[in-house]
Parts: sequence; structure tokens; C-alpha cells
Amino acid sequence: MSTRKAIKGLEERLKDGESIIVAEGYLFEFERRGYLQAGAFVPEIVLEHPQIVRQLYEEFVHAGSDIVLAFTASVVDLEYTVGLNDIFLQYYAHRQKLKLIGREDDLEKLNRKALKMAREVADETGTLMAASLSKTMAFIARDSEAIAETKKMFREQVQWAYEEGVDFMVGETLSDLEEAMYALEAIKEFGLPAVITLSSLGDTTRDNHPYTEALKKLEDAGADAVGLNCIRGPATMLPLMKEIRDVCKGPLCALPVVYRTSPDLPSMQSLTGVGPGGSNIRYFDLPAWQCSRTEIQEFAREARAIGIQYVGLCCGNASHYIREVAETLGRSPPASRYSPDMGARHDPTLLANQAETSLRKT
Repeated sequence: MSTRKAIKGLEERLKDGESIIVAEGYLFEFERRGYLQAGAFVPEIVLEHPQIVRQLYEEFVHAGSDIVLAFTASVVDLEYTVGLNDIFLQYYAHRQKLKLIGREDDLEKLNRKALKMAREVADETGTLMAASLSKTMAFIARDSEAIAETKKMFREQVQWAYEEGVDFMVGETLSDLEEAMYALEAIKEFGLPAVITLSSLGDTTRDNHPYTEALKKLEDAGADAVGLNCIRGPATMLPLMKEIRDVCKGPLCALPVVYRTSPDLPSMQSLTGVGPGGSNIRYFDLPAWQCSRTEIQEFAREARAIGIQYVGLCCGNASHYIREVAETLGRSPPASRYSPDMGARHDPTLLANQAETSLRKT
């Protein structure tokens, strides 16, 4: 465990009613920067270009994130249906992805490298460090072998994070209430604070629980904060969060993707093959659907009005978006020094007119 200087922890901040700003979205940002291939999503950047990973940790804090979330999560296609012969697919697929670059034995090394860098940046910046669990794709309800493997996977990941000095754990992008419970169980085994967020392409969890019911159960089971992350943009996540606020009485989380979803197109997946660009390649033309900065400001304001304390952005996020969240919530992070100032004194047309007027007077 780290011997770092003690700072105010997650539980204390939540208890005191503070807002906590959380930058996620590393995956798409590394792909945009040319360090991660969309499709295979092999996270080799952690091993090949660790300085880029560390730099983005630092950028997000510079922009206002209170949390350094270690880049340890693997990518899962949420529309994939697990079959009886595929119960360990994601666990081995993760190692198989590393095998593509000859590093199938580097799973633990990769995770620990990402965790160590996150811990270092958190210590240097006075922020908290977190790590995440996500859906395993090993989980199958009522299958004892699959459940045992799911628990094993969660415990392995939490143990690595615990040993590297994590301040709290996030269970995110979870589609089944039961699997989310196993993630929470693994986190609590190590005595760590737990944030649990659910994601699903439908109106309920994959095991058919309304979000309000599922998150209430997780809250009652000991999660320190609960909510939604990923898949939905602000416009389709916030209405659900209002319903959840009526049921869950503890701290809430909301981390939407930064894309213009709508009631007709409620998820970023539903934006494939329609609208601007219109490519049928999954995620390829998502940039055409990105939210404006003003829309992100509106999200942050509405999240605060609902009473959401743990506020962040997921896929599609970038540093300037997190700065908008931070400033909307009354913060002035270091990046605020360079916030846009497009007033009259910087308007080239107005400046030219003023100069011309001045010359005429002389």
C-alpha cells in the first residue's frame, strides 16, 4: 500500500455533500490520438507508450478531474450474447488480445503498470486514485462454474488494485444486477469504497430489473454511490437519473457518453449507420454526433439540480469537456487559465474596424 499523504477520501467527500468530477473515456481518446486500434482494442499503449497514458491522466486532472482512474478496463461489445460454450470468452479474450502482440503473459504487468502510474499522478496532484471492474462476459446466471469464474476474475482485479494503493474501486458498464453484486462483493472483501454504475442497451438491466430497483438493491448492499455510465448521452441518461433520484437516497453517479443521443436513438450504438457520415462500421462516425461544449455545460447544471454528486463523462470525453463540467460546477482548474475568451477584444473583424476608425481620425 502507498504511504502517501492522507487526503480527504471518497466516503468523506460524499458524506459532506461535495461534487466529485470524474474523467473517463481513455479508450476513444487513445484511438483518436493514434495509439490504439479500434476493433481489436488491444490496450498495448500501457506497455508500449506508458508516457502517453500518464500524460492523459495528468491532462484530465489539469482540466478538473478529482479522480485518476487507472486505464485497466477491457472493451466488451454489449450486444454480444454469451453462449454455453463461451463462458470464459472475455477472460481469455483479454489474454488473447495481448497474444496478438506477443504479450499474453503480460496481463498482470499491464494492469499493474496502469495502476502504478495512476497512483503516482494522484499523489503528485493531490487527487484520488481509482480502478475499475467491468462486465466479464464470463457471467451466466444460474451457472455455478461461470459464476465462480466471474468472482475469481473480479477478485483478481481488485487484489491488484488494492496492492497498488487504490483509494476506491468502480464497478462500471455492468449490465446484470447479479454480476454487479459480485463486483460489489469483491470490492467490499478488501474493505474498499465502491462506486457501482450500470449500463444497458435496453430499458432494464439484462436480467430484467428496472434501473431504479437494481440500483436501490446495490445501494442497500453497501455501494457508496450508484448510478449509470456509458452507452447513453446526456439527453437519454438524465431522465433516468431523475427516476433513480426518487428511489435511491444516497449519493448518485452519472457518466454519459458525449454524443447526441435522443429518445429515437437512445444509445451511441444506435447512432451507427445513420445521420452525418452514416458509416455502418461500429463507432466509426461517432465524432459527427459529439455534443457541443454548451450541451456539456447543460448536462453538468442539470446533474447538479438533480442532486448527482459523482459527475463525469465516459466515451468520447476529452479534456476540454471535463473543464466545462468543472467550471459549470464552480471550479477553476489549472486549465481554466486557457478557457476560451472570444469577446470583443479578440474579434479580428471588430479589431480591424477599430484600427481603421482610428486611422481615419488621425
